[in-house]
Amino acid sequence: MYENRTAVVFGGSGFVGRYVVQCLAQAGYMVRVANRRPDQGALLRSLGDVGQIAPFYASVLDDYSVATVMRGADVAINLVGVLSAPRGQGLLAVNVDGAGRVARCAAEAGVARYVHMSALGACAKAPSAYGRSRAAGEQAVRHYRPDAAIVRPSLIFGREDRFFNRFAAMARYLPVMPVYEPNTRIQPVYVGDVAQVIGQLATRDGYGGQVWSLGGPDIMTMCEIIRFVLEETRRHRPIIVVPGWLARLQATILERLPGAPLTRDQLLMLSRDNVMPGPESGFEPFGMIPRSVAACVPAYLERYRPGGGRAEMAVDEV
Repeated sequence: MYENRTAVVFGGSGFVGRYVVQCLAQAGYMVRVANRRPDQGALLRSLGDVGQIAPFYASVLDDYSVATVMRGADVAINLVGVLSAPRGQGLLAVNVDGAGRVARCAAEAGVARYVHMSALGACAKAPSAYGRSRAAGEQAVRHYRPDAAIVRPSLIFGREDRFFNRFAAMARYLPVMPVYEPNTRIQPVYVGDVAQVIGQLATRDGYGGQVWSLGGPDIMTMCEIIRFVLEETRRHRPIIVVPGWLARLQATILERLPGAPLTRDQLLMLSRDNVMPGPESGFEPFGMIPRSVAACVPAYLERYRPGGGRAEMAVDEV
């Protein structure tokens, strides 16, 4: 059933990758989950039939592993990207050079369709190094695969996200909720909707060579997002707007820590709105209506409520 259609998903075991792998499996593709940690890709086998989803070692920093996993593939999708790295070295290595390497190997292997995931804030003149690296990565992809479909989602949310979950965790433990750049607008988009678009771009003709920007139905300021999280977690915390000078000082200190909970480059990213340029969400050509924050997020923030949400359930049951 799957012998004639094979897809390679770089970063397939990541947040977005898991949903993309499932979409491709449901479309009848053999899926190679290309990752530096094949053991993580192995956890996705249950998303398809026996033998349909297979983990492979591949690093976007290494020509040989990328070329090896690309052999015989009909579709290649690159979801790999880093948000921050010490001194920006990882941004260049992964978001630019890595993006070009995967595209080049796909071209050399004769892969029919190629999809590259970038970001809505990608721009050569972006204030953040991340935004500039994403734009440079798109140029590298276009150099080798001018027919590539490039996806630019806004901030992606979902059950496993590191955005709403992080704020909810902060609301559980902190006496106050800090907010940075409170008036910056963001248009969060649901991970399952992004994955469905990527799946269509990868499995259907007529989408190549174009850029597809995606945003959800809600445009929220950072302050509105914090209020939403506090309401859904049933936490009563004062919201404190962090002044710019203090935010930069905090970022300078925190970016030296493992995991870098806040960096100066992230503050620069927050200095600009991350919304669609027009009234459309970007899902219209695919016949889709994107899901809202209110429809998805409360279900997975419930566990951050006092008692893990169980206390309220007990009251309802009585």
